[in-house]
Amino acid sequence: MRRFRSGWWSSSGGEASGRRAFEVWVVDNASAGFEPEKWSLTYPTVHFLRNEVNAGFAGASNRALRLARGRYLLLLNPDTTVAPDTLSIMTAYMDDHPDIGCATCRLELEDGSLDLACRRLFPTPMRSLYRITLLSRMFPRSRRFGQYNLTYLDDRCEAEIDTPCGAFMMVRDQVAEEVGLLDERYFMYGEDVDWAFRIKKAGWRIVYTPITTVKHLKRGSSRKYRRQTVRYFHDGMRRFYRDHYASEYPRLLTVTVLFAITAREQFELAAVAVRGAFPRRRS
Repeated sequence: MRRFRSGWWSSSGGEASGRRAFEVWVVDNASAGFEPEKWSLTYPTVHFLRNEVNAGFAGASNRALRLARGRYLLLLNPDTTVAPDTLSIMTAYMDDHPDIGCATCRLELEDGSLDLACRRLFPTPMRSLYRITLLSRMFPRSRRFGQYNLTYLDDRCEAEIDTPCGAFMMVRDQVAEEVGLLDERYFMYGEDVDWAFRIKKAGWRIVYTPITTVKHLKRGSSRKYRRQTVRYFHDGMRRFYRDHYASEYPRLLTVTVLFAITAREQFELAAVAVRGAFPRRRS
């Protein structure tokens, strides 16, 4: 997983020039055969870190974020492709909007369509219900049923959102110091939503802007660990609900929501098992 910290490159006189410098950190989460020293010879300006054990998305990200310097920090997934000017465009955008604490750009899937996860509202019980019952898919243009992924909005227009996707999430350094880094209790999935929740709660704006585009190979780094990722995803859902919503809703609703999350988890695990028992034939 890759992490960027960005800032101005200053001239010898101390005045900011028109160029920007980006500090790049690559964190390996205990994969087999990774040799930081070897990669450092190939990319001498990149900082490589290796975890001896898999610390999860939040744990690995925080290790780099604590070491990096700069005015902005950017979470960037390894299954993304970034245009040469994207980082400069986004840091300039943040410079021009000092009231924005977190921003993301347009994330596109391989087929050129929008990655819906890049602009979302928080998953309240009602919004989650619309997704579980597929009402959000049947009526994507509805302001009521399509509110979670904001599918009723033009994805070529800028919009204020609740949370971006952690695949590309730029946060102001001042904001990170104020609200803290990622919550490492989230091993994988949910840590980006939790971070955004704390950022919004602190009074900062979060914005989606399509001024530049990043390609995102959805779940490319976790596809081969399908059973584990199903569990991590639903563990993150349960933790987020307990952390931010359980105290706001009646106990009966909380029990119902947690039961629904577990039921969905078991259904997806069963579906994974069926697909594994009947693999696709290669042509």
